[in-house]
Amino acid sequence: MDVKIETSWKSKLKEEFEKEYFIKLSEFVKDEYKAKTIYPPGSLIFNAFNLCPFQNVKVVIIGQDPYHGPGQAHGLCFSVREGVDFPPSLINIFKEIELDLELSRPESGNLERWAAQGVLLLNATLTVQARQAGSHQKKGWEQFTDSVISTLNKEKQNIVFFLWGAYAQKKGESIDRSKHLVLESVHPSPLSASRGFFGNKHFSRCNDYLRENGIEPINWK
Repeated sequence: MDVKIETSWKSKLKEEFEKEYFIKLSEFVKDEYKAKTIYPPGSLIFNAFNLCPFQNVKVVIIGQDPYHGPGQAHGLCFSVREGVDFPPSLINIFKEIELDLELSRPESGNLERWAAQGVLLLNATLTVQARQAGSHQKKGWEQFTDSVISTLNKEKQNIVFFLWGAYAQKKGESIDRSKHLVLESVHPSPLSASRGFFGNKHFSRCNDYLRENGIEPINWK
């Protein structure tokens, strides 16, 4: 199957694209785009991969679903397009960065600037129906993104994985803690952020680890 994705990922995941589940998933997604309003736009489904080639990955942040409101999702977890109001979880992420690193809140919620530095902003499910949270779960995307995490876990070392909330932590259970740094806390959503997301210092801990391993740290601004 010819999947339009960045070349290094295409090479790493080529066997996955030929599996029966992925072929069924592709047909489902194509039909959904034809019949309904689906986010992100079709050309941006693999945006996280296109902006962060396999060889560049230093950090992985795991989200769940794309945003399901108009104009928000563009293929990067927690990120929104230029000019779009910050969703509550993203506001809390920027609050923790300010607490941790004393960096003032940026004007843009578009996190492409992180992706360009090697941050893979990976949603577990890569598509969603408008205003229907979770509508494309259990269609095959989770198996695909599990394979992405497994490939990174096996083939690279010294990646920092951010696992915020029970869902992300379960998805990251198999990551080899002897090869990578796994940072866990509650989710940054307003329901849980005050119970351990604020003050987790994940962003400074990530950069300390990268520096210790001779890797350029991330500018989280």
